[in-house]
Amino acid sequence: MAQNYDLVIRGGVVVNHDGVGPRDIGIRKGRIVALGALPHASAERTIDATGLHVLPGVIDSQVHFREPGNAHKEDLESGSRSAVLGGVTGVFDMPNNTPPIIDANAMAAKSQAATGRMFCDFAFYAGATGDNNNDLAEMERMPGCCGVKVFMGSSTGSLLVAEDAALTRVLETISRRAAFHSEDEARLIARSALAEPGKVETHAVWRDAETALTSTRRLLSLAREAGKRVHVLHITTAEEMDLLMEHKDIASVEVTPQHLTLTAPECYARLGTRAQMNPPLRDEAHTKGLWRGLQNGVVDVIGSDHAPHTLEEKSQEYPASPSGMPGVQTLVPVMLTHVAAGRLSLERFVDLTSHGVGRLFGLVRKGRIASGYDADFTLVDLKAERVIEDSWIASRCGWTPYAGFKATGWPKGTIIRGRTVMWEDEIQGAANGAPMRFMEALR
Repeated sequence: MAQNYDLVIRGGVVVNHDGVGPRDIGIRKGRIVALGALPHASAERTIDATGLHVLPGVIDSQVHFREPGNAHKEDLESGSRSAVLGGVTGVFDMPNNTPPIIDANAMAAKSQAATGRMFCDFAFYAGATGDNNNDLAEMERMPGCCGVKVFMGSSTGSLLVAEDAALTRVLETISRRAAFHSEDEARLIARSALAEPGKVETHAVWRDAETALTSTRRLLSLAREAGKRVHVLHITTAEEMDLLMEHKDIASVEVTPQHLTLTAPECYARLGTRAQMNPPLRDEAHTKGLWRGLQNGVVDVIGSDHAPHTLEEKSQEYPASPSGMPGVQTLVPVMLTHVAAGRLSLERFVDLTSHGVGRLFGLVRKGRIASGYDADFTLVDLKAERVIEDSWIASRCGWTPYAGFKATGWPKGTIIRGRTVMWEDEIQGAANGAPMRFMEALR
């Protein structure tokens, strides 16, 4: 018997939790209602996905869209435009804004500013200060909050919780999985003279591997004592990966495309301060250690750590130059290039960018292609070959560290809740982004 749908995606190869194979997808009211062969289905709209792979919508679980406070670098609209052009259907945005997102009023205002203005769906982190514990307990239960973010070492913005006692108070207050920027502040202060003026390559000498390892070791000890879950962001060292393998009962792990792809010292010689970020890009031995952790299953998610600055800002002499680089738009083509090279399977890519995020953070109706889930899809052409160029980047900063990168695999379309938001490098229709929902914050 014929079935009626709002949208049918036909002829694509679906990559999902139960394998890879040709399937049609039937969608009603923004949700998936049918999977399989739908030859007699009728629909208001049909997308011919022949030659394409249909992935669960890619979720970038670490971005800095800079609003409020630094809209000259990026804002919620421009950052989300960059996201959907890159095949990303949802983002988790960080709280180190100006002013920072450290109380319920700031969180509510940011959510209101994003709703219907961002092109992708979104969630926001609550920022820990060390003395806003009562606010954190309220914020992590708010709709659209993905959890609490803690900066253990100084980075962009004013948020910092460096002392063990303050970290313990945060852990004891919250109930959800918290995310941590793990660098040891005392070591950063003690070694600050090693950041030599005009020599950006010394960034990785100042913020060395031991700075990260010491911090992550402290964090795991405090988390275990408190009996809490932690998510350790942008791991950069082989030693941390080995350590985290022993603590998978309490710790989840993120790596970034840039730490898997760009390697010192070549990246600093070629890109200068455009390669500067926190924690730093490191040498090949650490890059290999990250890949071992990814291939062995220690890594749970890939996040871009999209952190744009203008070229004028980045052109300042190091160390006055700010740390951070754009990445949300390039996450999919860069990682698909690693898939093409055989470094990870397409199924593992999906696990790192969709399934893993849904599992760790308790997303509601996101992260899988399954009946009852939101109709969020990233459609990719695995055979497409393109060179990434600055002119393609929609971020307000207007540049990418991957300019000149030859990609194999490209996002063809971005569909969010059944709406085609991007097709063949063109935005389709008006912004319609909405807060994502979480199991631990249902009301």
